[in-house]
Amino acid sequence: MKRLLYLKLIKFAFILPVTVVFLGCSSRSVSPYQNYQKSGYLPKNARINNSGNMYKATMRPYTVGGKRYYPTTVSVGDTFSGIASWYGRDFHGKKTSNGEYYNMYDMTAASKTLPMNTMLKVTNLNNLRSAVVRINDRGPFVKTRIIDLSYAAATRLGIVARGTAPVRLKVIGFGGIINRSKTRVQSVSVSSYLVQIGAFRRESGAKIYASRYANTLGRYRAVVKRYMLDGYPIYRVYLSGFRSENEARDFIAKGMFSGAFIVGN
Repeated sequence: MKRLLYLKLIKFAFILPVTVVFLGCSSRSVSPYQNYQKSGYLPKNARINNSGNMYKATMRPYTVGGKRYYPTTVSVGDTFSGIASWYGRDFHGKKTSNGEYYNMYDMTAASKTLPMNTMLKVTNLNNLRSAVVRINDRGPFVKTRIIDLSYAAATRLGIVARGTAPVRLKVIGFGGIINRSKTRVQSVSVSSYLVQIGAFRRESGAKIYASRYANTLGRYRAVVKRYMLDGYPIYRVYLSGFRSENEARDFIAKGMFSGAFIVGN
């Protein structure tokens, strides 16, 4: 009887540690990414930096690798296309450009020029998988790439293995909130750049010229403004609608208007 009880105790002592180890492993087997997939696009405990100071700071022009970048404004419904890449463990826990800490398991992304906390629907054009991400960082600073996705977003889109993929971006909201109405909503920043395309002494000539370019390239509107020069009125014709200084410079570089230049609104 004593021998039988002794054998049972040995058997129990052997099984107990194995059971504890097994339970311990099972409690860690669900990754943060798997939990995140169940919770939706934004974690309930996500701390989003939506301060006014953050927007002012992150919408200023900046230079990386000798290249000047000009943060731009966008509206809900705007679309862009290009190559997406992703970044992960090497940056996990480090500060992003808007002051948050990068979490590779959050659905976030880096953009060179889009306003912080812009919400994007990203579609992988190779497999048509889609995901929603929030911009909270700057990058990728590679010429051919348009967005740098978190590990979680890249996993959902099937980009991790290959590293890059052609994507389509669609603006669907701002401030970390998806805009579910059909109304196009302007972003938090408004451009103040105009491009002067002509100057006239006679108002009639300026108006005729402005009407000719009233809808340039389907996006820029011509306006006439009156000034005084050497005691006489002068009427300057501008194109408005540029969302950043960089966009205005790109337009001038097309060479549509000889002598065109940027002015502040």
